[in-house]
Amino acid sequence: MAMASFRREGQRLSSMLYSHSINALKSGVSSQELAPVGARSISTQIVRNRMKSVKNIQKITKAMKMVAASKLRAIQTKAEKSRGLWQPFTALLGDYPSIDVKKNVIVTISSDKGLCGGINSTSVKMSKGFRKLNSGPDKEVKYVVLGEKAKAQLVRDSKKDIEISITELQKNPFNYTQVSVLADDILKNVEYDALRIVFNKFHSVVSFVPTVTTVLSPEVVERESETGGKLGDLDSYEIEGGETKAEVLQNLTEFQFACSP
Repeated sequence: MAMASFRREGQRLSSMLYSHSINALKSGVSSQELAPVGARSISTQIVRNRMKSVKNIQKITKAMKMVAASKLRAIQTKAEKSRGLWQPFTALLGDYPSIDVKKNVIVTISSDKGLCGGINSTSVKMSKGFRKLNSGPDKEVKYVVLGEKAKAQLVRDSKKDIEISITELQKNPFNYTQVSVLADDILKNVEYDALRIVFNKFHSVVSFVPTVTTVLSPEVVERESETGGKLGDLDSYEIEGGETKAEVLQNLTEFQFACSP
């Protein structure tokens, strides 16, 4: 009996609520007033405005991509043309990253800004790896840092080993005059037997190849050529003019460093 009375009472309440909803709709009550507590509603005008703003952002992003692509093509063309300068020196003087010398200077090249993937961290990791490989009781390893990002990472644990730090180099497009002044400033302020230039070589828009180029000092080049080592083929070249062999090697190594990628 009790269960039957409960069922009858439930049916009566359901019919009352249904009739109340029908009457409210007929009387013009808005759907927002009938919505349950916590339900969200939004007008179609807000949706249209949001869609319009998203389309505007898409147009701006597309324009930015086109500008970036045009700048990248120009820089890529310059980089590819500049390789014709340093490749002959690599063929003449060679590139010997495994050569054993006492004074090593690691030139780490990075950017001043981030948001470029692992390019900067890769250069720093390679620089630290070369430092470990060339460390020893009778050896000296120093850093020359080009770029703010590499400086921020190397200064944490190798501050005393940083000989020169130069930042804000990418504000203006590079040309040979600026690079020559920069190279001359570095060579005048560091003593080295080998310069290990660590950088990322451009391969594609989304890919860079970590690369190390070695530039030997004129003294090491002359010593290797005289002892018939890896640079023994240099004696097969004739030197014209009034310059000595040491002066020619000095000019060649300085020019090689300035033209290095």
